[in-house]
Amino acid sequence: MTKIDIFSGFLGAGKTTLIKKLLAEAYQDEKLVLIENEFGEISVDGGFLKETGVEISEMSSGCICCSLVGDFGDALKKVLSQFHPDRILIEPSGVGKLSDVIVAVQNVADQEPELHLNSFVTVVDASKVKGYMKNFGEFYNNQVESAGTLILSRTQNLSQDRLEQMVALLREKNPKAAIITTPWDDLDGKTILAAMEKPSLEEEMLAHMRAEHEAHEAEHHHHHHDHDHEEGEEHEHHHHHEHDHEEEHRHHHHDHDHEEHDHDHGEECACGCHDHDHHHHHHDADEVFTSWGRETVKPFDKAELEKMLAELDIGECGAILRAKGIVRSAAGGWLHFDYVPEEWSVREGPADFTGRLCVIGADLKEDKLAALFGL
Repeated sequence: MTKIDIFSGFLGAGKTTLIKKLLAEAYQDEKLVLIENEFGEISVDGGFLKETGVEISEMSSGCICCSLVGDFGDALKKVLSQFHPDRILIEPSGVGKLSDVIVAVQNVADQEPELHLNSFVTVVDASKVKGYMKNFGEFYNNQVESAGTLILSRTQNLSQDRLEQMVALLREKNPKAAIITTPWDDLDGKTILAAMEKPSLEEEMLAHMRAEHEAHEAEHHHHHHDHDHEEGEEHEHHHHHEHDHEEEHRHHHHDHDHEEHDHDHGEECACGCHDHDHHHHHHDADEVFTSWGRETVKPFDKAELEKMLAELDIGECGAILRAKGIVRSAAGGWLHFDYVPEEWSVREGPADFTGRLCVIGADLKEDKLAALFGL
């Protein structure tokens, strides 16, 4: 399979710097081809790219995102047949519409099963968001709105308030994209690539809990099957199953070094749901859990963050099952936290592409969660 990564962004946003960083730190072991048009920034430093083993296929007839969709398709197929790369990097014109580039690539991928449109990112100069939205609305906003990931450059030059304002403007145009706000010098290229390729923290946590839920369902079915063979009476089978279910509860708490305790919202079972949710056994985990997640550039004080996690136990924000996050520390550096009922940890750790946190549980009060974390 050949992955395709598209790097959009206005001229001067820093696409060249970003691609160089990924080449040096994230793409080292892959066979790469770079496709750019005549307005591309990278051609001015092609020597660097050739030294790294990247084959350069320059588009010399104009912008691939508008007049040359057909020619671009032929060029992409030629690159695929000639080089069979692990990954193709596409840098379209800085003044082009990202949505047109995505369509052009997808049209080729639909005809070539080995091609996979892996990511489409837009590099954004954080200091120029407001001005560019005002002066280049149609093209600039399209690049922002169409991106799967927004990678901000020059964030180190902005105050905290100014950075929050720029992120808010981008969020209005694109509520779903991951936004990389951490200065690139603080990040390894692999972290940036992970942000381009991986789902959100919320999706990662839900996927993990779905897997646990499905494993619990399988175990539940296994016990049910065993008892069908062992017990002749349906009533006796039901009684023994409940006993086994209680054993599962105790086993789960023991494995996690949890003390047995009464909880207002029920006892927790192996799948992470509570006993009053057991009538959902044959439902998808998406129906059992709800989630609330945020990305933020806000710094947190460690002691205050610990108090916030302690307040999740009170129940005013809902029945919280898990919470996880990586946020900036007010003292410098980054804080990583994990929470399960009556147990949490806050520790120092490496930088992430932006501050982000997620809470999963039942009957979540989103307004109270936002107020609790000051978001």
